[in-house]
Amino acid sequence: MNDTVDLLQQAAQFRADFARITQAISRIFIGQPNIVQDLLTAFFAGGHVLLEGVPGLGKTLLAQIFSKGLSLRYSRIQFTPDLMPADILGTNILLKGDDATPVIRYEKGPIFANLVLADEINRATPRTQSALLQAMQETRVTVAGKTYMLPQPFMVIATQNPIEMEGTYPLPEAQLDRFFYKLVVAFPAQQDLVAIANSTTGATIPDIECQIDLTTIAQSKLVVSQICIADYLTEYAARLVLATQPFSDNALPLVKKYVQYGVSPRGLQALIMGAKVRALAAGRVHVAESDIIRGMVPALQHRIILNFEGEADGITTRQIIENLQKNVGGQNL
Repeated sequence: MNDTVDLLQQAAQFRADFARITQAISRIFIGQPNIVQDLLTAFFAGGHVLLEGVPGLGKTLLAQIFSKGLSLRYSRIQFTPDLMPADILGTNILLKGDDATPVIRYEKGPIFANLVLADEINRATPRTQSALLQAMQETRVTVAGKTYMLPQPFMVIATQNPIEMEGTYPLPEAQLDRFFYKLVVAFPAQQDLVAIANSTTGATIPDIECQIDLTTIAQSKLVVSQICIADYLTEYAARLVLATQPFSDNALPLVKKYVQYGVSPRGLQALIMGAKVRALAAGRVHVAESDIIRGMVPALQHRIILNFEGEADGITTRQIIENLQKNVGGQNL
């Protein structure tokens, strides 16, 4: 009984913290509250985020104010075609010691931060893009046969321009799968453009203060793991994933026709962990079906790979997901 009361109190505190951080960030990153909430959801679930949108929509600004609001050590890596893996991970350098003997020392790269912004990640070559794979999956890097642990918490926010723009290298499926969420930043509405202009062209430009410390973040992540999810909801999430597999008996007709590869087990993990954070942000200690449905687009849209026919017919992964929502039941029958 005492454990339940304590968990409810922690849930109420998490809800207050989540709302306060969202409000503080939204005062600067204007008109995109769902993006802010999804970014926070991925962070507290221990995942990474891919932000996609045309230049000038504030993707880099969002990462900067996000790090300030959560008291995270921030590092920005500008991805370019000539960027090398050592520019991200660091490298061993040869120095002369006090007694004139050669000494090899490892110089850490910008990957050693709490929040790493991989800016315009699809402008670097696949060799450099892959330098993030081990860090994102294992929170550690290996250089010259030696492994180094990354600081905790650790999150990668990668930005990319739409794939069809010139001078870009599409991320491989294996790397896309390592992103907890893919968030598409839409162009602001007229009233939001006016608010952006008013807040950024005046005498003073708004800034953000720290809203939560690292100790509280660590405690909050422990609370997330304690949130309950009913067996039938876990089975519902599993059915959603199976329904995206074109060769599965559970595949929907639209999937069989247009999908080449479906969602991996990481997608299932993203659905469930995101739902737990979303439930906690609502002050609940149990997951609801709506929590899973709310996370379907950001968790699945980059994990569904269309076939040639799907590309030719102009089908989008969002249409596939909407079809899943309509045709895969989640009720406890």
